Amino acid sequence: MEKERLVETAKEKLTPFETGNIIDFIQHLTLKSAMEHPLIIVVFLLFAIFAVVTRSKFILLFLFAVISIMLLVRYTLSPEVVGGGISLSSTLPFLGGGLVIGGALIYLAFIKHD
Repeated sequence: MEKERLVETAKEKLTPFETGNIIDFIQHLTLKSAMEHPLIIVVFLLFAIFAVVTRSKFILLFLFAVISIMLLVRYTLSPEVVGGGISLSSTLPFLGGGLVIGGALIYLAFIKHD
């Protein structure tokens, strides 16, 4: 009897992690909701802690690239800022930011030695 109740409780707790629910979550995920979702923030924090503890330069560079590109897209190409379309005034800061991020990644990965 207790095992059945335990199995039912486990089913109820694990229902949000079914494949259909995860696919639906990913399909309706926007950049703004991704940056504000606590699970994604926790995953990034765990990666950062792992990278610092193991002193992994490439994981830290990957985190820097992903977070900076997310911020760049959010603040330069978001529909609220642009007004629904992509214009030259929104594309130029995106290109400039992309060049800065790419330059920083190339410098940190290949030029700067420990």
